[in-house]
Amino acid sequence: MKYFKKIVGERIYLSPMNVEDAEKYVEWLSDFRTTDGIGASCKMTNIESEAEWIKNNKDYQFAIVNLENDELIGNCGIKDINNINRCAEVGLFIGDEENRNKGYGAEALRLLLDYGFNYLNLNNIQLGVKAFNERAIACYKKVGFKEYGRRREAYFLNGKYYDHVFMDILAREFEGDYIKNKNV
Repeated sequence: MKYFKKIVGERIYLSPMNVEDAEKYVEWLSDFRTTDGIGASCKMTNIESEAEWIKNNKDYQFAIVNLENDELIGNCGIKDINNINRCAEVGLFIGDEENRNKGYGAEALRLLLDYGFNYLNLNNIQLGVKAFNERAIACYKKVGFKEYGRRREAYFLNGKYYDHVFMDILAREFEGDYIKNKNV
């Protein structure tokens, strides 16, 4: 696959998504180990619909690519941008289990925040996470997100209800300079 180093970090880079990766995304989005964590286990997708989504997506969606070997390892993005209020939402996932718990998600999130605050002029970036996804919540807190609310028992999975946790971070709370290929 061909990737472009739009946003470069220490170990990964964010590239515009490649329609040729649709099959890999469908593979990941058909695995409960991936979809349970992102709240997409009840959704069905196929290669054609995923390719169409990649082609027509108007949000800032990126492939997460390993800088060392150009391997696709996940997806992340900024969506629901409100330019008047300078707010948006982020989301991400790491596809294969062997790439989880290695800090790629935290790095991708820091790159997205750097881009969102310093290039898109956002002030507030939020995300939603299921309460059982403790690994993701720990990652989000490590990056600087704070919980601002919960919707109780709003997510049903495998016979049980879970809270939906809402977290955000403000531009003034974000510290760091993570994008390595900045020009100025």
